Formats: sequence, C-alpha cells, structure tokens
Amino acid sequence: MRKGLILTGTLFWLALAIPTFAASDKILLGDMQDGSLAQPVHLINLFDEEGQRISPDDELVLPFSMRGSCADCHDYDKISKGRHFNAVLPDAEAGRLGQPWIYVDAATATQIPLSYRPWEGTYNPRQIGLTRWKFIKSFGRQLPGGIGEDTDAESPDLQARWTVSGELEINCLACHDGDPGHDRAEYATQIVRENFRWAATAACSFASVKGSAQKMPETYDPFMPEILDDPKLIPLTVNYQESAFDNNKRVLLDIVKKAPDYRCYFCHSNVKLQEPDIQHWMTDQDVHLAAGLTCVDCHRNGLDHEIVRGYENEASVSTNPLAASSSCKGCHTDGRLGASEPKHAGIPPVHFERLSCTACHSGLMPQQKTQRIKTSRAHGLGTHSVNRSADALPHIVSPVFAKQPDGKIAPHNLIWPAFWGSLKDGDVVPIALELVGKAAGKILDGGKVSRSGDWPDLTAEQITKVLVVLKNTVEKPVYICAGKVYSLDNKDQLTDTQDCAAKPYLWPIAHDVRPAAQSLGSGGCSDCHTTDKPFFFGRVDVDSPLVSEAASTKEMVEFQGLRPFYTKAFAFSFVFRPWLKIVSLVSCLLIAGVLLLYALKALGSVVKVLSEEEK
Repeated sequence: MRKGLILTGTLFWLALAIPTFAASDKILLGDMQDGSLAQPVHLINLFDEEGQRISPDDELVLPFSMRGSCADCHDYDKISKGRHFNAVLPDAEAGRLGQPWIYVDAATATQIPLSYRPWEGTYNPRQIGLTRWKFIKSFGRQLPGGIGEDTDAESPDLQARWTVSGELEINCLACHDGDPGHDRAEYATQIVRENFRWAATAACSFASVKGSAQKMPETYDPFMPEILDDPKLIPLTVNYQESAFDNNKRVLLDIVKKAPDYRCYFCHSNVKLQEPDIQHWMTDQDVHLAAGLTCVDCHRNGLDHEIVRGYENEASVSTNPLAASSSCKGCHTDGRLGASEPKHAGIPPVHFERLSCTACHSGLMPQQKTQRIKTSRAHGLGTHSVNRSADALPHIVSPVFAKQPDGKIAPHNLIWPAFWGSLKDGDVVPIALELVGKAAGKILDGGKVSRSGDWPDLTAEQITKVLVVLKNTVEKPVYICAGKVYSLDNKDQLTDTQDCAAKPYLWPIAHDVRPAAQSLGSGGCSDCHTTDKPFFFGRVDVDSPLVSEAASTKEMVEFQGLRPFYTKAFAFSFVFRPWLKIVSLVSCLLIAGVLLLYALKALGSVVKVLSEEEK
C-alpha cells in the first residue's frame, strides 16, 4: 500500500513537471525559420508590463513592454543572455578587453573606467557607490537595456525608486526598428528623467511621453497615477497616434532583421578632435562600408545574440560558429564576402608574428603625439545634452600602439584613471563617490566646474588636504592620476610612487579600416623603422588634472614591451640600410668580377694545357 502511494505521488509530480520542461524547450513562432529570406510583417498587438493590451483610447494609457509585446514570438530570456545585455550576469564570458563605461566628475577630479565584466583595469560600478539604478541613470542613454534591479545591493530608498521608474527592459527596437522616426536621443532624454519603463515607447515615432518619474514621490504608482498628494505634480502620460493602430488595435512595426548602420552609430561613433577644420564629410569611410558591407555583415549573431566581435582567437570564448572566420585573418584567408587574399609581398614574416592586422590597417595614422578623441558611449554623442567642447571629460587619447595579451602589437584607445581610493592589502580600492564629494567638494574650488567640462586645475596642496580629510574616514587614502599613486607619509607630506594600480586602461580598436594603399608601411620600412617615426617613438599624452603633470608624455615604445635602447638601435640601423644595399651590391659585383677573372684565367690555363698535349 505504502509503495503504491509513493509510486502514485511520484507519477503525479512527474506529470506536473512534464509541461514545464516542454514549455522551456518550446520553439516560438518568431524563432523558427522556414527558409524564406523575405522580411516578416510585424502587425502586432502591444501589451504593457502587466500583460494588458494597449489601446490609444484606454482610460489609463501605459507604455508598451518589450517583454510583453515580443515574448509571445521571441525567446526574450535567451536573447537577454546576448553580448549587449549580459554584462551583469555572473557566468557571462568577459572576452577580450573592450571599451569601458567611464564615470566622470570634474568637481572631484575623477575619471574612472567601469565595467560589470571582470576586465583588468576596470572597476565594478558598485565599488564607487553606483548601484544598478544609479548606473542606468548615468549611462542608460546608450544602453540597449537588460540591466535590472540588484535586490541584494539596492537600498530601500532605491528599491522604491525602481517601483516608480520601472525596469529598463531590453529595447529590441533600438537595433531592429527600421522607422526613420525612431529617436534614440529621445530615449536618452527619458533616461535622464528616470522614465525607464517609458523610454522605449517614447523613442518610437507613434508615441510621446510627458512627465518625469524623477519628480514623482516614492509613493507614486504609475498604474494609479491619479492618486497624487501634490496637485502641482503632473502624472506621467503616454499619447499614442491613433492612426498607428488599425481597426483591430494592432500596430505595424517596421522591424528589420539586419540592424542598419545608423542604429549602431548611436553607441559606436568616434570623432577625433585635433583637426577641428576637418568635418566628417571630408574624411574617408571605412573601406568595408565603402565597399557596400554593413556592420552586421561582419558582426553577426543568431537568436542568442552572441554577436561576433571579430578578433583573433575569439572562437575560444564564443559559442558563435562564425567567430573563427570573422576576424581579419579568418575572413581574408577564407575569401568570405568577396574578401581578397592579402599578398604582403616583400614583408618579412616576423611582422605577422608580432603585429595584429589592425596595427597597419586600422584607426588613426600615428603622429608625433597622440590625438584626443571622443566616443559615443564616453561622451554621450548624439544626445540632446551632449557637451560639444573638445576639452570635455573623459579625455581619451589615440592611437597607442601597445602589446596585447596575445603578444601582438595593436592600436588602442587609452584613458588615464584619476580617482580617490584607499590602499588595502596592497591593492587600491576606489572610495564611494558620495564620501569623496563630502571630503573634496570645498577643497577643490568649491566644486566649481568649467563650462567646457575640463579638469579643474588641481594642485599638490589640494591633494594633500583632501587626503588628510579622507584619512579620518578611510584607511590609507590615496589619489590616482597620471600613472602615479599619491599618498601621505607619516608626517602628512605628499609622496608619489609608480604602481600598476595607476596604469592606464587601454582597449584595442579595429575601425576605421584603411585599404592597402593607405596602410601603415605602404611607404616602405621607413614608415616605422627610423629613429623619429611615431609607431615606436611617438609621444603618448599623460592626461592629468594635476597642473604639474599636465604636459608630461611617455614614449610609445614603453607600451610595447620592448627595450627602448634596442629598439632605437635597431631603428638607427635603417639609416644605413640604403648604403648597405649599395655596398652589398657593389661588393657582389666586385666579387663576381674577381671570380669571373679567375674563371677566365683557369679556362686559359686549361686551354693551354690541352693545346700542348695535342702538340
């Protein structure tokens, strides 16, 4: 009897579990392919985050939810583990170093690289007091979403703010909306207003959002907006164009499979600042784009959104089957997309062992001094509140030809970290921004910041005063800048040391790609191998708020793991190489003449002997 009950119970629970397992393996309609290359029509119902269907004539009009509107046909959970959305997941593959998020606060002379990925040289946002809510507030302008609440770290106050602002869901339309009216700048504006749940809706051409969650009290309920204690507060409202809905209350979305380049550019644009007279239309386009390729022709992904980044050895950390063949080498040796096979006639093979393809073909051409650039993610390019000044922080210098972990030299962008920290067990740990602001605000010129957004003129005396104040709250306070660690000695005197904790953060670059005729080395060995060429001997700016370090530089060779004297001596040898070639050629001719002379003499001797024998 007892065994029968146990068996019956086991079968009962298995019966309940089978639908669950089946549901988890279910292939959704939008994720199945029938082989057609035609563009599917997305005439769909829109749903809010509670699963209620959106209609423009509803009494309470809410923003539509990407999860609620797309997940019936697409595996939202699987997509959420893709490269653009998985940074906060603990099991996400870090991959090669990439561009960090750079937190900037000129008032406290702070410029620090952040990342949720465990990249060496970056810091987790939580280390400086940025919870996920605050992180979105700072950088959500160019986030495609997917970063949710961290319930273990958020304070009760911030959890209340999450309720008001809502979740920043994955914004599928940020990449896949082909409507030219889709406005990512409006999306950024909504993030500033803390309208996280409204941002994607506001960016669409058929909807507008009024109001600000930032102004709402923590008790505000967006699903009951009429309940407000303060009559001066205006509840958040959504207005949909009635013409966007058909008779069945469905909306036609212009969804494209291949994201257009201009969608990528909102987060992935670069601009150089050294030549203000040269406008974008005067520069040449990346050779691949000029040939008709698009960003997603190379940076491909499937449903899992594990997008190809395109660097060598990516296949060792990526599940994307095209990772191996989508690097420079992979594409040009396989002949994909009509790529020509590089000849590299006359170039010694050692170059391909020690240089990446991008060293010669990508990024800015090296000059005697590095240039300053801006990037979309670092400077908010394309947003309404962008600071257009060339001096605006963060200061990114490029190109820096540095050695990668694989031992090859490649072009990089570089920033010099500047932040306040404490020394713990030999490591520098950043101090929370709130604490720094209280300690340094009045000392650093009262927190006044120039309109350009540049560094304040920081002095050694100011650093000393701030460190003295911080010493009362943290153990062994330090200040990082210009590649040095500044600390106090036993007498509260300022000292500085070179330390790996202060080294710059570099990330490799691959665009824009230049054709062979414009590549580094197309002018011969002298493009790099002379004593004054910037590839080895250019000067890298050391960016610093400290006035005494403002004009300092380092030599490029210091970033390449090479011995400066040997490199200089090797380059010096190229001065005499043309003479060496001439001397070698003349010597060969002389040796050939001598050999020919002796050969003729030998031949004469042989002929003489033979003639005497005949006689």
